[in-house]
Amino acid sequence: MSKILVAYFSASGNTAKAAENLAKVIGADLYEIKPAVPYTQADLNWMDKKSRSSVEMSDKTSRPVLADTKADISGHDTILLGFPIWWYVAPTIINSFLESYDFSGKKIVLFATSGGSGFGKTVAGLKSSVSKDTVITEGRLLNGSPSADELKKWAEKL
Repeated sequence: MSKILVAYFSASGNTAKAAENLAKVIGADLYEIKPAVPYTQADLNWMDKKSRSSVEMSDKTSRPVLADTKADISGHDTILLGFPIWWYVAPTIINSFLESYDFSGKKIVLFATSGGSGFGKTVAGLKSSVSKDTVITEGRLLNGSPSADELKKWAEKL
């Protein structure tokens, strides 16, 4: 298996737990995608159309500023990219991350946490943020606590 990087954005901690567990089980490097301005509970109130997350998600050109762009992707052929599903797609900070690096020739496999929805149009929404020779595929939802064996079997198929 090639060297894998698990990169993730987590707003409430659920995706962080899934990413940390995944990286530990498969022996991958781990990188947290952080916004320059952290999200507050009020920012994440999807019921408020004026909340930060609602405004960002209604504007597909929104690109939240990253806290840093220090992920070392150079030695990784495969990136497992995790995030919570917001409005049936990845949060726009994932586009910010993808547009900050050169993923040419790399494979990006998505994983997500969700309160009930699937990936929806996530892959299509992210493809424009990477070069044409970058492969982005839908991976799996990591809700709950998948067993170490489950995670290993999934990673071996990548």
